Amino acid sequence: QVQLVESGGGLVQAGGSLRLSCAASQHTFSNYAMGWFRQAPGKAREFVAAISWGGDSTYYVDSMKGRFTISRDNAKKTVYLQMNSLNPEHTAVYYCAGLRIPRSSRDYYDRGSYDYWGQGTQVTVSS
Repeated sequence: QVQLVESGGGLVQAGGSLRLSCAASQHTFSNYAMGWFRQAPGKAREFVAAISWGGDSTYYVDSMKGRFTISRDNAKKTVYLQMNSLNPEHTAVYYCAGLRIPRSSRDYYDRGSYDYWGQGTQVTVSS
């Protein structure tokens, strides 16, 4: 069982930046692909970004490309989401998730493919 703990959320003004972190409990973290999802009030949880186990492949929802960057440090068992140029539409709870065996690139985008989830961290962007 992998435990994931997110941190780094908070309140930021529009145009600002935040870096989210997700720390994993298990030493086999490097065997997992990792993703970030978000859920705004009254909306479904949606894909934001993902990264392969080795960090050589990254995936983004189109609207976040160039604005958000996902990265990982396997030695620290941590995945990051750097978020720049934030606006109030980015307000949501952000979740990290672990994916053991992606069968195709499509799996990275599908929340149903992920095996483990963190508890989420709130990001609030004020106008």
